[in-house]
Amino acid sequence: MELTVVNKQPIINFEDTIFGSTLSTSKPFIEANTIPVSLQEMQQKHIIPVFVKDNEPLISHIDFIESVEQVVHHLYSKESILMPSIRVSHPIKGRIPEARYKPAKELLEHEQTLYYERMAFVIEIPTIHETIDGNLLTLSVGGVKAYNLDNLYSRKGAEEVFKIFIGFQNKVCTNLCVWSDGYTSSLKVRSIKELSEGILQTIADFKAERYLKAMGELTNYCLSENQFAHLVGKCRLYPFLPSDQKKELPALLFGDTQTGFIARDYYRDDSFCRNTDGSISLWKLYNLFTGVNKSSYIDTFLERGINAFEFTNGLVSVLKHGQESWFLS
Repeated sequence: MELTVVNKQPIINFEDTIFGSTLSTSKPFIEANTIPVSLQEMQQKHIIPVFVKDNEPLISHIDFIESVEQVVHHLYSKESILMPSIRVSHPIKGRIPEARYKPAKELLEHEQTLYYERMAFVIEIPTIHETIDGNLLTLSVGGVKAYNLDNLYSRKGAEEVFKIFIGFQNKVCTNLCVWSDGYTSSLKVRSIKELSEGILQTIADFKAERYLKAMGELTNYCLSENQFAHLVGKCRLYPFLPSDQKKELPALLFGDTQTGFIARDYYRDDSFCRNTDGSISLWKLYNLFTGVNKSSYIDTFLERGINAFEFTNGLVSVLKHGQESWFLS
């Protein structure tokens, strides 16, 4: 693996802290129905789900985060590595047996149990960074864990599913920029050792320079106001196309509501709105997609993030070679 420091110099005034430690980002990298939690809260207050048949614990959210941290600190030992920023959703609540007859409003803290079915986190490495179109991008590693993908009615040793990613975070807006070379969509493991090996492999397969070059090329191409209007309209038609016609077109995982937000932000976004002549660069368009992706649920967040790049990057060939495109015509 060769991942070098792209442009190393002192950057960023790190004022975002939690419990005295520098956090990867205090602004949410995903919103939807998620809430932020700290490592300390997760360690002290969240119970660990178990396999039903033998009561053995699954690999916990904490185990997952710490496994990624260990690999990151091993590979980037000379870099600045920030504390993980964690978002969770779908709380699973319970209570101890002694409190089984109490009304919910009368439960004391020690009588309640809690864990979250879904969790996403990101760890930022700010000393590995690049600037594209005036936007600072910092290397970031993270993952997603959703217990609903596991068979909890099995025994210890059954496969547990994790999602791993490495990419860049746009510090202008905390948008995550991820592509397929830095993503493992379904890492199935039976132990923390296998999990760590999968994390290491995902990071090793990531080609940072290639991805940065591809993102930089997005700045060289623009859509006219007319082309953008066609794109928005066709994006809204896409979900209703016959399945055979869909197969012939680039995949698009964003729904009608998110497309509407892209149209809104074309006029209103402080950093990525249209130019004075109505045109918009593909770099700005890409960031409009990654911006509305924050409204995705945890279980679709990474897949849509990758789709945002693949879809926008596909427009490069269309504009470069004057090709026909259903989305622009």
